[in-house]
Amino acid sequence: MDDVSLYLLSGFLVLLICIAAFFSGSETSMMAVNRYRLRHLANDGHKGAVLTSTLLEHPDRLLGLILFCNNIVNFYAASLGVVIAVRLMGDIGYALGPVILTFLFLVFAEAAPKTVAAFHPERYAFPASYVLKPLSFICHPFVWTINRLSNNLLALFNFKIDGVENTSLSRDELRTALTEAGKLLPARHLDMLIGILDLEQVTVEDIMVPRAEITGLDINDDLTENLNYVSQGSHTRLPLFRDNLDDIIGIIHVRSVIRLLKDSSEITLEDLEEIAEEPHFVPLSTSLNVQLLNFQRTKKRLGFVVDEYGTIQGLVTLADILEEIVGEFTTDLQTYSADITRQDDGSFIIDGSATLREINRELKWDLPASGPKTLNGLILEQLETMPEPGTTLKLGNFTLEITQVTDNAVKSVRVKLIGR
Repeated sequence: MDDVSLYLLSGFLVLLICIAAFFSGSETSMMAVNRYRLRHLANDGHKGAVLTSTLLEHPDRLLGLILFCNNIVNFYAASLGVVIAVRLMGDIGYALGPVILTFLFLVFAEAAPKTVAAFHPERYAFPASYVLKPLSFICHPFVWTINRLSNNLLALFNFKIDGVENTSLSRDELRTALTEAGKLLPARHLDMLIGILDLEQVTVEDIMVPRAEITGLDINDDLTENLNYVSQGSHTRLPLFRDNLDDIIGIIHVRSVIRLLKDSSEITLEDLEEIAEEPHFVPLSTSLNVQLLNFQRTKKRLGFVVDEYGTIQGLVTLADILEEIVGEFTTDLQTYSADITRQDDGSFIIDGSATLREINRELKWDLPASGPKTLNGLILEQLETMPEPGTTLKLGNFTLEITQVTDNAVKSVRVKLIGR
């Protein structure tokens, strides 16, 4: 073998290594490309994305094509490499040739191209699809035979590939995807998207105004006092009841009362009953996503939360649900959360009726919220007795000091995060 022939064989070997590198990188990039971004680009008409998406519709055929072509190149390169090694080193080339060729292939035809393809799958897969697509037609008979044999072999082990691929995301997987995409989205938008996903896990019981805190109009009270309360109150809608909430009449809209006062010089109790809207009742375990749709369907903005016995336990509004998605409608802690007051020493005075979800959301804490819904309920569950003022307990990374107690509930608590 003369030197010219040796140079030609060496050049052909280099070419085969480059071709092997192309197929190795193609395999990795095709499997690593983001399927959702791929669909987005394909829908926008990106030619490379369209070809790649078409190839990935049958991943078994794609892998069969790449492996078929890659192995042909590898075997030719191995044979050629041994010939060159024997020509340069003599008989010892039979032993050293495969070792040297393995090293060259691992570095230049496997590790390097696959690393590039793994980190930049789109930049690799889209151009490669222009080569792989026509190859899939040229090599179709061989690839079909390979896939047929391999699928039959898998069938012997009771392994079916039909319908295995499922690229849809569960809610938890979507939440993880959103969290990992945090740098690509404004923090406010990310919080809103996660809030929407969490609606299914949260019930109206978690966000309702407790029954003890519901204020309204008792139709048996003096009419003048009721009208004064309507005019001076901060609520746009008020419950109307007889003696207590268990005998609810309906919902009074302040605007309707004002309109009634303009149209008539005197208002009677019957007038109030007449303008009262029919109350909307919500089961205690209703999830927020379901209740949001119920509010939309019934055109209501307020509902009374009832337990299994029909007893009113609280009140939930459309605004409460929307705040679970977009957050509070103001960022001033002192303004929108009268239940939480920051102290100079870094602790917080918190009303016992404040919900644990509200506390965790506003202060970015992790108080346990899977059991009792309020801070008072959490303390009573831990102590199993009504505490005296000054009682302190440690709960995880928090110290809770009871500062005020009424006859049947903890009124206020000083809470401090240990380490602050």
